[in-house]
Amino acid sequence: MRYSEMLVPVHDFIPLSVEAEHVEWSKVQFQTKENLVPYDIMLPVPEDSVQVRDLLDKLAVLKLNEGLGTTMGCTGPRCVVIVRNGLTILDLIVNEIQTLNAKYKCDVPLLLMNSANTHEETQEILKGYKGVEILAHVLNQFPHSVVEVAMRLPCDGDSGKDGGCPSGHSDVFSVLMNSGILDELLSKGKEFVFVANIDNMGATVDLKILNHLVNNKIDYCMEVIPKTADVEGGALISHEGNDPVPDDPVNEFKLIEIFKNFCTSNLWINLNAIKRLVQEDAPINAIWSFVPRSRLLPVEASSDLLLVQSDLYTLSDGLLTRNSARENPANPAIELGPEFKKFADFSRRFDSIPSILELDSLKVDGDVWFGSGVTLKGNITINAKSGVKMEIPDGAVLQDKNINGPEDM
Repeated sequence: MRYSEMLVPVHDFIPLSVEAEHVEWSKVQFQTKENLVPYDIMLPVPEDSVQVRDLLDKLAVLKLNEGLGTTMGCTGPRCVVIVRNGLTILDLIVNEIQTLNAKYKCDVPLLLMNSANTHEETQEILKGYKGVEILAHVLNQFPHSVVEVAMRLPCDGDSGKDGGCPSGHSDVFSVLMNSGILDELLSKGKEFVFVANIDNMGATVDLKILNHLVNNKIDYCMEVIPKTADVEGGALISHEGNDPVPDDPVNEFKLIEIFKNFCTSNLWINLNAIKRLVQEDAPINAIWSFVPRSRLLPVEASSDLLLVQSDLYTLSDGLLTRNSARENPANPAIELGPEFKKFADFSRRFDSIPSILELDSLKVDGDVWFGSGVTLKGNITINAKSGVKMEIPDGAVLQDKNINGPEDM
């Protein structure tokens, strides 16, 4: 099967296979180090600004803009959630590319792959940006699967916004090809596309990775991070001796889905390789790169907002940079209760965001309010009893505390 054959109109009714597919685990092998490239040994970034400009002129940036901000009580696309200093996720992404284009006198375009739910509002927002070429396109929808009737069908017969499931990374290749965007990019001298989820604030343009791919003629790179306690997911594997990106793109994305939580979902792909893969099912040469943990910084919940709005990060030219004053290489584990879930509630419960440079973990339950200038260190648990409002006073310094009432502060 060719990649383009995977996609069907959302209104079609397709019988599901009665026999489920199974992975033959006896044929599964863990990936060797041969195609795992540590970030540290990649080629350095050129010092000459002209060489950097030439690199960037080969690049397009693609962000998957499918999700809504409903998990944080926001309306519209998640990309309009305010991250810091009144700037939204989309503001930061555009600012980064504007800065690159101005600094190096290059022309890096931004591609937004929207869902049916996000496209219309995103198009309106894009009218306010200058200094960067932005192309927007709607990803295909995949039909819902209804196990009880062994059919794939749209929700309530609707083929519009609610009629299908978002397709995500698995649809990018075909949309680039079938929309004509890929040929347009090639005609402008673009060679690589950097693909990432729009809410990953760590997924910035990395010149070191781009330089390595260009100079080593590598078609495909997936960024992965070492598995730690807070990173769910499986291991990198081969099936029947195939590489992680085998000749068959259908199998490729089955494998990606197996360990998707291990992967940062940051992908670097040669545009001509996409063409070969989709049109000819031709093999492509691929690597995995173990990148710094900073390459994965999702903003999906209020606990993520507390991280990126704190003194743990600084913001400049659309880039969130981790504060070098923090000695612990890992970010603190933060768990906020349902009272903080919605963006509006989160914002009003903090007079100012606490200092968390020396924080290891924070768990907050109940009706808790933070004053200004609060400092949190070590491991903190705050549990307000049901029906009781707990206020953390201005200027409080809490270290390794288990707080159930004012007397515990």
